[in-house]
Amino acid sequence: MKQLLDKLNDQQTGGLFTFSVVIADNDKLRSAESVVADFSRTARSPVIYCSEPQQNIAMARNKALQNATGDLIAFIDDDEFPADGWLCNLVKTYDAFGVAGVLGPVKPFFQNKPPDWAVKGRFFERPSHTTGFKIGWSEARTGNVLFARTILNGLEAPFSSEFSTAGEDVDFFRRMSENNCTFIWCDEAVVYEILPPSRCTRTYLLRRALLRGSNFRKHPTNRIRNGVKSLIAVPCYTLALPILALFGQAVFLRYLIRLCDHTSRLLGFLGVKLMTQRQM
Repeated sequence: MKQLLDKLNDQQTGGLFTFSVVIADNDKLRSAESVVADFSRTARSPVIYCSEPQQNIAMARNKALQNATGDLIAFIDDDEFPADGWLCNLVKTYDAFGVAGVLGPVKPFFQNKPPDWAVKGRFFERPSHTTGFKIGWSEARTGNVLFARTILNGLEAPFSSEFSTAGEDVDFFRRMSENNCTFIWCDEAVVYEILPPSRCTRTYLLRRALLRGSNFRKHPTNRIRNGVKSLIAVPCYTLALPILALFGQAVFLRYLIRLCDHTSRLLGFLGVKLMTQRQM
């Protein structure tokens, strides 16, 4: 978190806006409180610390929103840090396009040299777009986003606590899109996700797929179509894996991840959750 806070302190505004920093600590032991207190002593912007003792990512996001005071809200995760000009680029793009919100790229930042299979398979890379590209709700995330506070009007809890471990952001953007909110891309507003060696493993990627699949049933849209898609995908991927293994580790793992995702979706529809917690 210290790297994130230091980079937030370095953000330039170009005289276009002012900003404050809200840290929502999702730990009943308030483990981030001392770090935030140290940061507050030298911070160039007002700092607000708040705690959400119940470990639920949606509730933590709602707690942050309850303590935010600006006309615009920006989210960044605690395992990320922004590039110089991140916030300014988001605001400039928001002003230029007159939309509900702006998202930017989240690029991998490996703490150690990653395995060759991870680089070849591009497992930690995410889609990118040209600035101004309209983002669909299924691709939207809160790891790097800025949006107008007004889109939250009438929402007591913008993020649904039903999504306790993952998927709360996709659900949020789905509902916002149904309210005719438009979100676009800003390719210059870069954020980096810190990837320790513990995340650069096959186990981590497979567990993440199982968790993603377990939460999928909570989304109310296209349930029958998605269920049928998974019913077809599971046997197809299962039969194909021995052949795909001949094309190398990266190809095999890519489709094994998809198999785990679809298998977990099907079991989720039956009320069976293979994963219930995020792996750090």
